[in-house]
Amino acid sequence: MSLSSVVLQARSAHTASVIFIHGLGDSGNGWKPVAQLLSQNMPHVKFVLPHAPEQPVTLNGGFRMPSWYDIRSLDSIASNEDEDGMNTSMQKINDLIRAEIDSGTPANRIVLGGFSQGGAMTLFTGLQSEYRLAGLAVLSAYLPIRQRILTRATDSSKHTPIFHGHGTADEIVLYQYGEMTHNVLKKSGYNVEFHSYEHMGHSTCEDEIRDLNAFLRKCIPEAQSS
Repeated sequence: MSLSSVVLQARSAHTASVIFIHGLGDSGNGWKPVAQLLSQNMPHVKFVLPHAPEQPVTLNGGFRMPSWYDIRSLDSIASNEDEDGMNTSMQKINDLIRAEIDSGTPANRIVLGGFSQGGAMTLFTGLQSEYRLAGLAVLSAYLPIRQRILTRATDSSKHTPIFHGHGTADEIVLYQYGEMTHNVLKKSGYNVEFHSYEHMGHSTCEDEIRDLNAFLRKCIPEAQSS
């Protein structure tokens, strides 16, 4: 089943797309205000904000909630990760990417991004993508199954710019996991820029949105419009 999404159409000629994946328990609507804010400076960009399917989450006592994969514990960043769930969600996210390409937006004009669990899915999907995307935007997230994912990474992903923002006071995805992710990616030759935000918890802030805006404008500038 394909993902339903909140879609903000470009306000001028559509020449680029941003697909942004929300975190655990949220929906595409949760990031609509941020997309609307970013759209003010990027009228050529279409924003696609998909909704995760509801499924049981072990961390929350097995209750069903919007989730891209099961989270078994907060230390599952290091072990016991739901790789099957990630693969299922990756297929659906890739369907969204292909839909943008099929509608006329080339891969190098598409940015994939996400927050928390959505940021982990951004790296999981983007590093294995057959396409050379314009960029990856990772907020308050980490690199999943890091012992194996880099062995599967495609050559095209090595050239994809990566924005990684993380709050030093993050109480859910600890700041050390963000640093670890940055160090692993940098050591592996990825084009990643890491931004620290003092006193920011598991959320976003004006400074991060400003930096993200600059990153997007660099990756998918309006100047390249045809």
